[in-house]
Amino acid sequence: MSRARRVAVTSPQTRLAHAHRRASGPWRTPRLDPAESARALSLYRRQQAPAVLTLTALLILLCGLPVVFALWPGLDQVRVGGIPLSWLMLGVLPFPVMVLLAVWQLRRAEKIEDDR
Repeated sequence: MSRARRVAVTSPQTRLAHAHRRASGPWRTPRLDPAESARALSLYRRQQAPAVLTLTALLILLCGLPVVFALWPGLDQVRVGGIPLSWLMLGVLPFPVMVLLAVWQLRRAEKIEDDR
């Protein structure tokens, strides 16, 4: 009884990626010299508090909307342009606020990096 030979079918991009990996050798994590390592750790620690603040604001936004809807069920009756206000708050409000939070966090992180 002869067994059929299994053949792996891959895309050309996969074959190119595998060929490149074999050609360039194993990938290694770049190592920082001790001074740069200390600076990177310092930046990381200084950026943690603003990041936690941003994540807390995001959590309040996303978890706060259901609380607002539970506390004020009448928001379904308020209409803006024929659309219930609660729908607008749920479908439109979070996205611009998340973008603003992201921009705010990015600018604070860049400011911390520039100060050093």
